[in-house]
Amino acid sequence: MKLKSILATLFAFALLQANAQQRNTPDQVKTNKGELTIQPVQHGTLVLNWDNKTIYVDPTGGAEAFTGVAKPDLILITDIHGDHLSKETLDALQTEGAVMVVPQAVADQLPEKYKGQLKIIGNGESITALDIPITAVPMYNLPESADSRHVKGRGNGYVLNFGGKNVYLSGDTEGIPEMRALKNIDVAFVSMNLPYTMDVDQAADAVLYFKPKIVYPYHYRGQGGLSDVESFKNQVNAKNKQVEVRLKDWYPKQ
Repeated sequence: MKLKSILATLFAFALLQANAQQRNTPDQVKTNKGELTIQPVQHGTLVLNWDNKTIYVDPTGGAEAFTGVAKPDLILITDIHGDHLSKETLDALQTEGAVMVVPQAVADQLPEKYKGQLKIIGNGESITALDIPITAVPMYNLPESADSRHVKGRGNGYVLNFGGKNVYLSGDTEGIPEMRALKNIDVAFVSMNLPYTMDVDQAADAVLYFKPKIVYPYHYRGQGGLSDVESFKNQVNAKNKQVEVRLKDWYPKQ
């Protein structure tokens, strides 16, 4: 029995190490209240840590995607599609007591057991959750149509303020006027994934318009494989070297 216990412990440790090796090294951004730690996970999923709070964004990939990561205090979900709303992942995680900020369309698809944890906001609305100001930003396809993959008003992008630093999470969107109108964004996560969001050229053009200090291209696996994030970086920095483009491996298993 002791041998089995030792072997089980060694296996669990090896699994933890494997997940840690696959995961990107976290980045840090200074705020007025300590460091904001940014941990890319996969595709459109990431974890933010700040002021002893752990924030999961669009958690997917099952519990194993979060091996070694603290359980969430706050969960943000942008849209109803499976690469953003994964009920299986939520069920596998320790989400008890976590505040969940979601659009109405997501709330409508969540099981009853989560209803008491929800804060539902729509485009243009703002709340404060765990002392973090959060504003919902539209995310949608252009041209607007009733049968588009992402209709205006269904999903939310988000702007969060961490100790004076504004972090923008685009969700599934194109370079819409509401994105281009953003001001004072310190860190931006911008999707590029044809045919669901926008291509590299559109994403670079939108970023050059609202000029975040740091930008992470994410959610960039398209039907033809992976988007050319090096081209995105080159296009942005050819016209504005002040925008820091951070490239991370959002698909470590591929």
